[in-house]
Amino acid sequence: METLEGKVALITGGTSGIGLATAKQFVAEGAYVFITGRRQTELDAAVNAIGENIRGVQSDVSNLADLDRLFATIQQEKEHLDIVFANAGGGEIAPLGSISEEHFDKTFNTNVKGLLFTVQKALPLLPEGASIILNASTASTKGTPAFSVYSATKAAVRSFARNWTLDLKGRKIRVNAISPGVVPTPGYNLIGLSDEQVQEFVDSQAVNIPLGRVGTPDEIAKAVVFLASDNSSFINGIELFVDGGMAQI
Repeated sequence: METLEGKVALITGGTSGIGLATAKQFVAEGAYVFITGRRQTELDAAVNAIGENIRGVQSDVSNLADLDRLFATIQQEKEHLDIVFANAGGGEIAPLGSISEEHFDKTFNTNVKGLLFTVQKALPLLPEGASIILNASTASTKGTPAFSVYSATKAAVRSFARNWTLDLKGRKIRVNAISPGVVPTPGYNLIGLSDEQVQEFVDSQAVNIPLGRVGTPDEIAKAVVFLASDNSSFINGIELFVDGGMAQI
């Protein structure tokens, strides 16, 4: 039996990387999946790549009007949600001393504000026993040069999981955070690195990972499937590190 058979899921930021890999896994496990993305062309490509039981809704999680339209669409088409993977996020390199207000606002608006209101606006659609997974990062526990604002947003995400577990306990809704380690995705280029710089970063980080390599989006997706499914029915409020041991040593 497929572990998510009959479930309805939402994945924000589902057009590439971890989000897209998770959407593919969710559909393979029997779920119907809504994905979001800011760019319609990339959203259409992701939907076409999966092919069935998938619906793309163009939206920016930092725009509350977009979120309202997203959840109105889900309400109209499926009437409820069993799973929310609040995945949309990003960051850019900015060392202390050159952090701008624009950089701060952009990062917090997507990674913190957007994630918060994604979950809050989803609540009316969630039945008792639903599963919420927040995408955090090992960056919240390990220092990274020039990445302090991004890291702070991910520490906030981890804190949300702890607190929301208590806020939602009466509805038996589980809230867990997943913290990927070094997992190369198209987002690595968006933080301001060239392909060559990304490869240099990956090589430099792999030597610090006990497994001796970086991860893949599919490996993160499999862990998200576990947290979304009844196989993790007694797991609540945790931070699941999927990092090859990097943050554990």
